[in-house]
Amino acid sequence: MDRTGHPTLQDVSRHAGVSTATVSRCVNDPEKVARKTRERIERAIEELGYTPNFGGRVLASRRSNTIGVVIPTMNNAMFAGALQAVQEVLSDSGKSMLVATSGYDPEQEFRQIRALVGSGADGLLLIGTDRPATTRDYLARRAVPHVLTWCHDPASEAPTVGFDNHEAGKVIAEAAIGLGHRALGIIGGISTDNDRAAGRIEGMRAAVAEAAGGVRIVGVQETRYSLDRGDEAFDRLMARAPIPSVILCGNDVLATGAILRARARGVRVPEDVSITGIDDHDLARVVLPALTTVRVPQRDMGRQAAQVLLERISGAGPVRGRELPLELVWRDSLAAPRQVPPD
Repeated sequence: MDRTGHPTLQDVSRHAGVSTATVSRCVNDPEKVARKTRERIERAIEELGYTPNFGGRVLASRRSNTIGVVIPTMNNAMFAGALQAVQEVLSDSGKSMLVATSGYDPEQEFRQIRALVGSGADGLLLIGTDRPATTRDYLARRAVPHVLTWCHDPASEAPTVGFDNHEAGKVIAEAAIGLGHRALGIIGGISTDNDRAAGRIEGMRAAVAEAAGGVRIVGVQETRYSLDRGDEAFDRLMARAPIPSVILCGNDVLATGAILRARARGVRVPEDVSITGIDDHDLARVVLPALTTVRVPQRDMGRQAAQVLLERISGAGPVRGRELPLELVWRDSLAAPRQVPPD
């Protein structure tokens, strides 16, 4: 172990029973190491929590003035506004931002986190609370200052700066139920390893459970976030019996895909079926009909998340998370059902 208690190259060498040169070669040029030896070294790295230190040049100051940000994807423009706000705050503080993507894959997120820490990142900004114990243990062992955003959980082991995804789902479902909808369909993101998607679906279910008058969920489709997946999920819900009078979507991209598919099929929105979203993406204002949704404060969230992370890095004292408010935005895609189905 080094002076900070972190495992060293020599520790990995002893643990794997190979030379330090072989460990170094495995880290920098793994194809030149025999598969069985490489697997033994990778197992030792995993068990010890070792991170190659590619940022040795900044060891004297213990600061690289870079912040690592890992987001699920760059294909979703919802992250763009928050990232821009993060960048502005960091720039004002003399820090740079390194962005990586996980593809909604926990193992890929872990690899990106290790790479960013190994590059000398002073801290990390991560999306959501749902990640394997392996990743959480690594962050704890390395004492990496990090903040979780796009979520709010006072019980989280790291500060969270964001909103309550459960509440977002509940608010939009309650709006539909309040207009008289009783047969609700849901198109949500894949909830496995995604606390944001899971929270939104659970919030919708909670609103239904608390409602009276025969309100029920007639179908749930979980799918990846894209326009194409939204329209495919719409087809599957509309092929069911009974047909939902409203389809609640886990985000605006899925909702837009559903609206476009409805138009292609000659299904009128909201006359034949209402459709809602969550996020208040730019698409929500330009799609026809305009989308009723829940506005997520993405820029303010990015700004405050960056501020809280800088506080953690400074070590000035205990840092508390922050919850940001949500806003229901009424537009034309949600209306009362033409006919309330019998209980």
